[in-house]
Amino acid sequence: MRILKTATDLEEVRSLLARRPFSVKTEGEIRRTVEEILSRVRQEGDKALVDFTKAYDGVDLTGTGIKVKEEELQAARAKVTPEFLDALRTAKENILHYHRQQVSRSWTLYEKDGILLGQRYLPLDSAGLYVPGGTGGKTPLVSSVLMNALPAVVAGVSRIIMCTPPRQDGTVEPHLLVAALETGVTEIYKLGGAQAIAAMAYGTETVPRVDKIVGPGNNYVTMAKQLVYGEVGLDSLAGPSEILIVADETASPRLVAADLLSQAEHGPVDEAAAILLTPSEWLVEEVAREVERQLATLPRKEIARACLEKNGGLVLTRDLAEAVELANFSAPEHLELMVADPHYWLTKVRHAGAVFLGSFTPESVGDYVAGSNHVLPTGGTARFASALSVDDFVKKMSIVSYSSEGLAKFGPAATVLARVEGLEAHARAVDIRLEDKEGRG
Repeated sequence: MRILKTATDLEEVRSLLARRPFSVKTEGEIRRTVEEILSRVRQEGDKALVDFTKAYDGVDLTGTGIKVKEEELQAARAKVTPEFLDALRTAKENILHYHRQQVSRSWTLYEKDGILLGQRYLPLDSAGLYVPGGTGGKTPLVSSVLMNALPAVVAGVSRIIMCTPPRQDGTVEPHLLVAALETGVTEIYKLGGAQAIAAMAYGTETVPRVDKIVGPGNNYVTMAKQLVYGEVGLDSLAGPSEILIVADETASPRLVAADLLSQAEHGPVDEAAAILLTPSEWLVEEVAREVERQLATLPRKEIARACLEKNGGLVLTRDLAEAVELANFSAPEHLELMVADPHYWLTKVRHAGAVFLGSFTPESVGDYVAGSNHVLPTGGTARFASALSVDDFVKKMSIVSYSSEGLAKFGPAATVLARVEGLEAHARAVDIRLEDKEGRG
């Protein structure tokens, strides 16, 4: 891993911290490919889905079908261990518990002069989840099913569909299917990539159109989400995973190295980022050695090493205050505060998707069992965006009711503003009612 010092390498440090999902070099090429996929799915429906799945995943869905059948779902249950089910249900309960705290209530205000104002919170009718299949189906992202589906369940969404790429034999990884069953997903489709996003945005003969699409994916999935926005709602444009650790001399080099590698192994290939900010020269040196020791036995060491070489860094800062300020500049997806007083330094954090406090809170617990959502803003978007939540699956409907007295009190102000805007019909709609206070015309 590269070692940098803010005292001499500040511009390089800031460049490392200012990562974004697309480079200018690749964005245009990705956009052109995705636009073609979206256009064909919109025009050809299921046929395009079958063609693209064969081309990109090497799977012919003509025989197996696009939709996962009930017998496939039930067969999946027999293929997972009781230990997995227990762990899945533990995570599920913690996630439900956390997200139930987010539920907003409808409200009504009864004002003077017969005026009623209110807001209704209503669940979306439908939501579409995109769940990456992992490398060749060998790394099924079960936690993504939990994190995307359960907030929708808490919100009260009645139709929750899921798209995930098929394996080479045309099946879906059993752990993903069981997770979907356990979390209330109503339909599952064997689709990945931009074509899955297109299917959920536009609808086809088999796949229903949804109101909102959520879930992470590669750059092609992210671009597809960006291009279908307006046809459907979106959660965010998620980029590659990233972790930033702010640590002092009290931190364990072994733990810091382990947490850096926990994100570096994500990939794909060399896209994830893992960075340490610390004023401790000793910690920088020890973490560098410890990363190499742990890499040697890591199953995904090639991916992790590539990520660390391209997007990793051990940064020596002047002090902790500078480290935290650089963290705010970066606005990372995951921020760990491995310092003597993490609660104090938390008060200085303004921009982060999720913050993990102290040495016993690895980012991994947030990925799986803490209950907080791991679908987080990436690429610096934590400056203005938040984690996936129940709010992503509800809409807020304004309610307004005026009596004749209420309109007499506030109507004249409305007509003045309408006429300033040159909208005479708006003004007259109020004036007519003021002339006939019973509103009968």
